[in-house]
Amino acid sequence: MNFYGMPFGMWMLFQNSFRHSLCTVLGYSRADAEKITNRAKKKYRTITRHLPPFEKNDRFVMNIISCAMLGAFVLSMPDRPDAEKLGDYYEAAMMTPAMKLFCRIKGKEKFSEADLAAMKKTAAQKAADRNPYSWNMEFLPYEDGNGYEARFTKCGICRLFREIGLFGLVPAMCRLDYAMSEAGGTSRFVRRYTIAHGDPYCDCGYLKKEGNPS
Repeated sequence: MNFYGMPFGMWMLFQNSFRHSLCTVLGYSRADAEKITNRAKKKYRTITRHLPPFEKNDRFVMNIISCAMLGAFVLSMPDRPDAEKLGDYYEAAMMTPAMKLFCRIKGKEKFSEADLAAMKKTAAQKAADRNPYSWNMEFLPYEDGNGYEARFTKCGICRLFREIGLFGLVPAMCRLDYAMSEAGGTSRFVRRYTIAHGDPYCDCGYLKKEGNPS
């Protein structure tokens, strides 16, 4: 994957929040945060350049690029935080006002016919069969009609973090699912199993919040 295009756009959108959160969440000085960010940009460029092209309509491109960005920052830190603290950092860095607005917009579409059709299409695509940095999932509507589960059997984040020596920190990224669902306002995210913890799949469940009839 070329650094320019979406990877470059993601860097421009989030570099300031990633740098700022180094100070507010992890306690680095502004000077140290600047040094870490400069090192992270080089590592991010290296990581993204080694990613293969993603297929058209693969909805997980942003996921792997944000994974590359977080990984680049962690590899540039003098002290590596544990998964819980890194989860705090990642959420603070990613949940910018623009991201919260994006989540609210997407939340209004949650459980719509278009949303369900897109989930079915993603399940049928099985992109990870051809790109190990993408995802495979099953689409499993709840029998009571109160939402659905996206059950992932292959995970690009696990693949990339394992390769760059950060597999133990995958749960820090998984936490963002809860924050994004909450920001969307129409679903409650639930999970019991994760590949990162040795389970055979990740069960990403979206329950309709009260008052959401769609």
